[in-house]
Amino acid sequence: MVKLSTGSPAIPPLIRRNTLLLALSQSFTGASMGLAYGIGPLMVLALTESASLAGLSVALIALSRFIVAYPIGQITDRYGRKPGILVGLALGLIGALALGAAMSMKSLTLFVIGLLVFAMGIHASQQLRVAVTDMFPPQRRGQALGFLAMGSMLGLLICPLIIIAGEWLALHIGSEPLGMPWYIAPLLIFPAMLVVRYIRPDPKEIGMHLNRYYPDLVPPPPRKAEQRIDFSGWHLFRYPPTRLAIVANGASSGNMSIVMVLMTLVLAHHGHSLAAIAFSHMFHTAGMFGFTILLGRLADRIGRAAVMMPGVLTTIAGAALVGFTSAYWSITLGTFLVGIGWAAANVAATALIADHVQTAERGRAIGVNDSVAGGVSVFVAITTGPLIQWSGLPAAGWLAVLIAAVPIAMAGLAWTERRAKRAEESA
Repeated sequence: MVKLSTGSPAIPPLIRRNTLLLALSQSFTGASMGLAYGIGPLMVLALTESASLAGLSVALIALSRFIVAYPIGQITDRYGRKPGILVGLALGLIGALALGAAMSMKSLTLFVIGLLVFAMGIHASQQLRVAVTDMFPPQRRGQALGFLAMGSMLGLLICPLIIIAGEWLALHIGSEPLGMPWYIAPLLIFPAMLVVRYIRPDPKEIGMHLNRYYPDLVPPPPRKAEQRIDFSGWHLFRYPPTRLAIVANGASSGNMSIVMVLMTLVLAHHGHSLAAIAFSHMFHTAGMFGFTILLGRLADRIGRAAVMMPGVLTTIAGAALVGFTSAYWSITLGTFLVGIGWAAANVAATALIADHVQTAERGRAIGVNDSVAGGVSVFVAITTGPLIQWSGLPAAGWLAVLIAAVPIAMAGLAWTERRAKRAEESA
C-alpha cells in the first residue's frame, strides 16, 4: 500500500481527463448491460415458454463473469488495462448482434452463446474499475470508484430509450421487439471503444509510478526477495478484511441477481408493459449508480467496512419488499434499495481489496472478487427459476435474504471474537 505525507492530494489534470474518459466509457457499457438484465428473462420466456427457466439469462450473465474475471485480470496485469478493456468491448459487440439474431431465428442455442459472449465482453470491460483505482491514492480511491460508477447514470437514461425505440421500430417493420434493441446496442459499444483508445498513458503505467503524479505520495518499501511470491487468490481469503470484502460483494451480487429475476417476472405477470418494466429497472439502476460518489467519499472518510456492511443490510430490506409484496411501487422501491445496497458493498469492497494489493496484482485481485460474485450469482440464478415454479415468489425472496445474511453473520462472529479477546486481555 502507499501513504501520503499530508491530507488528501490534489488530482492532476491528466488523471482527471482519464477518469472522465473511463466514466464516459462506463456509461455506454452500463446501458448495454442494462438490456441483458432488463429484458433477458423475457427473452428466455419467449424462447422456452417456461417460467422455471426464467433465471437462465441471469445465470448466463453470472457464469460469464465467473469465467472471464480472473483471465482478463491476468491480461490487464501483464499487458495493461486498455488492451483488456478493448478485447472485452469487441466481444460485447459480437454478442449483441448474436442476441438480436437469436430472437429473429427463435434459437435458444444462439441466445445462450450470444449472451455468454456479450456478457463476458461487458464484464471484461469492467477492468475499468481496476484502471481507475490504479490512478488514485487510497485516500481518494473510493470516491474515484464512485465517480466511475456515476458514468452509468447516462446508461440509466439510455437503456429504457433503447428498449422503447426497439419496441417501436420492431412494431413498424414487423420484427421481434425483444431482438431489435440488440441491433441498436452496437451504437453504444463503438463509442466506448473509441473513448478507451484516447486514455493515455495506460492506467497501469500510472499506478506503477503514482509518485510522479502525486509528489507528496510516499511509495511503499520495495518487497524483499523472500517476500516476492507469485500472486495467489488464496492470499485474499487468508486475510480477514479482504475475505469479508469478497464475501460481502458476492452476497450482495447474489441477492441482486435474484431480485432482477423477481422484479421482471412479477411486473410482467401483473400485465405491465416493457416500458413499465424498463422504468422500474431505471429506479434500480439509479440505486446502483446514483449515489456512488457519496458512498465512495464515505468509504474514504469513515472506512470501507462502515459502508460495506450497511450496504449488505440494505439489500436484505430491498429483497424483502420485492419478494413479499405485489404492488408496483413497493417492488420498484425494493429494487432501488437492492441497487443502492449493492453499490455500497461493491464500491467499499473493491476499494478495500485494491488497498491491500500491489498495482501489478490488482487486475487479478479484483478478478478473484468478481469471480466469486459471479459464482454466487450463477448458483442463485439457476435455483431462482425452479424455486419460483415450485414454491412461489416468497421462497425466492427468502433465498435473497438468506444469501445476504451470510456476511452479516461473519461480521457478527468476528466482532464477538474480538470482544471476547479484549475481555480476556483486560482480565
